[in-house]
Amino acid sequence: MERNQTNPYQIHTLQRIFLCKNPSFLTENPPSPLSFIRNCARKGWVYKMAATYASTFSVKSTSSAGPRISPMQRKPFSSINLSPKSSFLGSQSQSSLLVSHNTKAPKSSQRSYSYMPPHASYKVAVLGAGGGIGQPLSLLIKMSPLVSALNLYDIANVKGVAADLSHCNTPSVVVDFTGAAQLADCLKGVDVVVIPAGVPRKPGMTRDDLFNINAGIVKNLVEAVADNCPEAFVHIISNPVNSTVPIAAEVLKRKGVYNPKKLFGVTTLDVVRANTFVADKKNLKLIDVDVPVIGGHAGITILPLLSKTKPEVSFSEKEVHELTVRIQNAGTEVVEAKAGAGSATLSMAYAAARFVESSLRALDGDSDVYECAYVQSDLTELPFFASRVKLGRNGVEAVISNEIEGLSEYEEKALEALKEELKASIDKGVAFVNKQTVAA
Repeated sequence: MERNQTNPYQIHTLQRIFLCKNPSFLTENPPSPLSFIRNCARKGWVYKMAATYASTFSVKSTSSAGPRISPMQRKPFSSINLSPKSSFLGSQSQSSLLVSHNTKAPKSSQRSYSYMPPHASYKVAVLGAGGGIGQPLSLLIKMSPLVSALNLYDIANVKGVAADLSHCNTPSVVVDFTGAAQLADCLKGVDVVVIPAGVPRKPGMTRDDLFNINAGIVKNLVEAVADNCPEAFVHIISNPVNSTVPIAAEVLKRKGVYNPKKLFGVTTLDVVRANTFVADKKNLKLIDVDVPVIGGHAGITILPLLSKTKPEVSFSEKEVHELTVRIQNAGTEVVEAKAGAGSATLSMAYAAARFVESSLRALDGDSDVYECAYVQSDLTELPFFASRVKLGRNGVEAVISNEIEGLSEYEEKALEALKEELKASIDKGVAFVNKQTVAA
């Protein structure tokens, strides 16, 4: 199965460049959405659009309307094999055509054409929108043409963030909610909930050091999600993700609304880093690189599968070790570089926005959406595990099983080594909720 990939934050510029370099394309070949895509492919442009993307925009004409492509039928949730294509954003491309272009036809035809953005129809809530991740993440979500409403929640300082973002001329309406009393209103009718709330890492602090504070925050927020938008996709960013996702699952179970297909630990940053570091190390075009990352989202539980890198590339044993360790410790690299001024906020916001956009595309009917995420899984004996998954309208439709098959000897050993630590983190999250329940 071919998975076409596109960087959503470069589409606008690239399409304008294409039109400038090929001015005759619109006038000589009035395009349907599919013909535009095919023409791009014929000219060798790297940002191939999947045919399913045509469903997110239409071509207008004074005499006739262009075709609109219907999404493919969804497949039931299962474990499947996949031979993935590669890209800067990996299989989880998240794009829509945002640019409008009107061009007069030759005198023989006075028809004009314009590309229209997709219809904004989804409501997203960011819980912790005033923080270091929440602010840039909210900005990137505000840019999505699929979002109609963006609800921003925090315990303080969110009103100014919302006012600032509301000046951006994108479709979504921004509303601020401050404090626990307004949390329920923030979540009503929401399709996707993103939770970056919590304290950031500081120099010398491990993810486990964050546990006692962030565990309580996530528990309280997920309880509100269960009460007000139980059908929403829930994206957990708050660290330690290896424990906070099990905490969220236990809370939802106790509320009687747990759907394992709709609860995600956002590990996209590990993929983004792996792609970036490998491309730099091997002097590859970043847009071509795709490295799956499995396991968890902390230290040695992060396992980049360098043997599965696309395009295929060879690594020495030394390179495999150095790249793996750097990807695993990349968060610490940023914390130390910021010297006490913060943690990985901008790259995390970028990665989370990519996952949000993928979720929105899946909700909108795109049948070709893949991301790595930390979810309830049966790939291993562990109840939660990060791997590549196929997303659909109902959440996780399939877990990609073949990427943990045929691993290198190094990866096999690393996989076995991470299981003990990941299990301890999962058990820690479950125990936290059990303890809180007994105390209550």
